[in-house]
Amino acid sequence: MTATSGAAAPASSGSSGPLLPDVLRSEWTKLRSVRSTYWSLLAAAASVVGLSALICSLYVNRYNSLSAVDRAEFNPTSFSLSGIFLAQLAIGVLGVLVITSEFSTGMIRSTFVAVPQRRVVLAAKATTFTAVTVVVGLVSSFAAFSVGQAILSGRHIEAHIGQPGVLRSIIGAGLYLAVLGLLSLGIGAIIRHSAGAMAALFGLLFVLPGVVSVLPSSWVNTIGPYLPSSAGQAIFETAPGIHLLSPWTGFLVFCLYAAVALGVAAVTLVRRDA
Repeated sequence: MTATSGAAAPASSGSSGPLLPDVLRSEWTKLRSVRSTYWSLLAAAASVVGLSALICSLYVNRYNSLSAVDRAEFNPTSFSLSGIFLAQLAIGVLGVLVITSEFSTGMIRSTFVAVPQRRVVLAAKATTFTAVTVVVGLVSSFAAFSVGQAILSGRHIEAHIGQPGVLRSIIGAGLYLAVLGLLSLGIGAIIRHSAGAMAALFGLLFVLPGVVSVLPSSWVNTIGPYLPSSAGQAIFETAPGIHLLSPWTGFLVFCLYAAVALGVAAVTLVRRDA
């Protein structure tokens, strides 16, 4: 992810207006000027909608062979949002690349020369990236729900948006992707290397829960709900388990993880050389 230093240049001029709006325009130019942004967002959207259609279709096709217990436990909303688990990989990678690509190419030095206020740069990156991921996440979630329920309606087992928890789950799925993007951006700004930041992010999301799962059950029940993945995904669960946090409490915990990562990133950007 690269951009010409001229994109950030207006922000260094005192006569060009407020600093933050200029930097926001600069970061928006960077974000939309590279192919990785479009490919990652397309992969995320395709995962959310495509996997929803696939999983719902498979369930409909094998519906006649399911037991009464399996049918009773079926959650149409969760099925239609299953693609979120794959989409988070694309969003996480993009969030890391938003910052690490500039470090790897050395363009971050030009950015910091044009905008010496490094925390403003980080804030602008976080703002523009969040705006994009919120839009993509929400549109994809609503599309996935619509496609999934259209498929499930063939068996008359679809959910409706007015049912309890359904709208919250759809919106929550989009918000989860946006906050995940912020978390990955913060980790990328701390580590500054794409491979290392991605390894840290995926370890936090996927490896850590596996490590915790081998602990004594009392520890798992106490620690598990507060892990980033468990806390964040509570927002789009329509039927949370007894050992999970409530949807909005879990989402708040997930937001705190992202806030801590960005806070540490803001400190390290100022104290370390580019």
